[in-house]
Amino acid sequence: MVINLSENHSLLTNWISELRDVDIQSDRMRFRRNLERIGEIMAFEISKTLPWEEREILTPLGTSVCKVLKEQPVLATILRAGLPLHQGMLHYFDKADNAFISAYRKHHRDGSFDISLEYISCPTLENRILIVCDPMLATGASLVKTIHFLKDEGVAREIHVVSAIACSVGIEYVRREEPSVRIWCGDIDDEITAKGYIVPGLGDAGDLAYGEKLQS
Repeated sequence: MVINLSENHSLLTNWISELRDVDIQSDRMRFRRNLERIGEIMAFEISKTLPWEEREILTPLGTSVCKVLKEQPVLATILRAGLPLHQGMLHYFDKADNAFISAYRKHHRDGSFDISLEYISCPTLENRILIVCDPMLATGASLVKTIHFLKDEGVAREIHVVSAIACSVGIEYVRREEPSVRIWCGDIDDEITAKGYIVPGLGDAGDLAYGEKLQS
């Protein structure tokens, strides 16, 4: 299942427009905060689909029967670009366990690249609900490789993917390789460059959030 939250106007669509806007992108703090706010909205929307139970809560004047989550998810993020989106989700799933994965494109002189995975810090995922934050779902190659990497830590019962902007090419690749994954998008674009960047997209989310990096 793919959920595109830009199909209906909301505050999220305003924040997506600011992420894309070259005149606003120079404000790194605002860029990070917009990603955080999108993460908060995504967490709220995903929470509606998660298992819940009724629980009696003692108040100063009696008891109230409330609906609460049965369990907390595991929030995973792909370093470094995913950190603001992850933090926004953590504001809402504030008791969640967390996982961090280093996944990056190792570029070659001919313009091609491989996905390099070098680090993972993760709780057990066996029978857990896993939410993976990746702000730009472009080709889908790094995301699929990350999911395969995470499966070494246990087989999750549900897997959700959260992206600010996704490309239809990457969505189809993820659905083909991991058909049970549910994808939540702030918006969807249809083009991708030969170097794997989404068009019109917004550029490099990691650079815009934290500054340009050296690329060996």
